Amino acid sequence: MEATEIPSLKVILLSGRTLGQGRSKVIGKFSDEYLRDVAVCELNAEDIKSLGISPGQNVKVSTTTGSVVVRSVLASQTSQRGIVFMPYGLWVNMLIPAETYGTGMPSMKGIEAEVAAAPDEELMDLRSLVEHLAKGG
Repeated sequence: MEATEIPSLKVILLSGRTLGQGRSKVIGKFSDEYLRDVAVCELNAEDIKSLGISPGQNVKVSTTTGSVVVRSVLASQTSQRGIVFMPYGLWVNMLIPAETYGTGMPSMKGIEAEVAAAPDEELMDLRSLVEHLAKGG
C-alpha cells in the first residue's frame, strides 16, 4: 500500500497582536476564547484550498525551530498567497527562533515555514501544550 502524500506549502510566517488575542488574554489564557483566538494560522483562501482542507480544519506549521498544530482560518485581512499570520502566544512561540541579534526581541516576522494539512492531528490547549513541553516535547 502506497502512503498518501500530505499536501503542504512553503510560506512566510508573520506574527503580531490581534484584537481577539488581546481581548481573550484578559478573559484568561486557559479559556476556550483564548484557544479559539490564538491557536490559529490565518491563510489565504487559495492556500487553504491548495492544502485540500476547509477553514477550521487543523494544519501543522513547521519551522527550523519546531512545529505545532493549530486551526486554519481565512485571513482576516487581505493576504497574499504564501503569507500566513499567527497571533502572539505559545503556539507561535513554538516556531520562533530564539536568536535576538542583540535586540532582546526575537524576530516575529518573515520566518520561513511550511504549512501542511493536519485534519486528523490534535490541537493542544494551553495546559496540554505546557505539559508536553515540560516533558521535553
